[in-house]
Amino acid sequence: MNDPKFEYHPEAISEAAEAYRWYFERSEKAAEGFWQELHRARQLVTGQPESWNPYFHGTRCFRLHRYPFGLVYVQRSNLIFGLAVAHLKRRPGYWRDRMTP
Repeated sequence: MNDPKFEYHPEAISEAAEAYRWYFERSEKAAEGFWQELHRARQLVTGQPESWNPYFHGTRCFRLHRYPFGLVYVQRSNLIFGLAVAHLKRRPGYWRDRMTP
């Protein structure tokens, strides 16, 4: 079986870039670690999308290791849609209007 396709919502891309910039201003090593962990999250989610716990509004969330962020996603047929790269301690569910790819 082929892994599903993965796409990010444009706002999720912006959130990831903003978090990366925030970490980069403080530490290049932390920023690179964040980026690597986000890449790892995408790979693992694409390979086994149903492995992570249900989250808000019918989504699932992969919590990044060592960072207070999660990759919030939904699975639609053969597509994994990354709704948000969300800070997990701020405004839960703010991304719910992004549910349709």
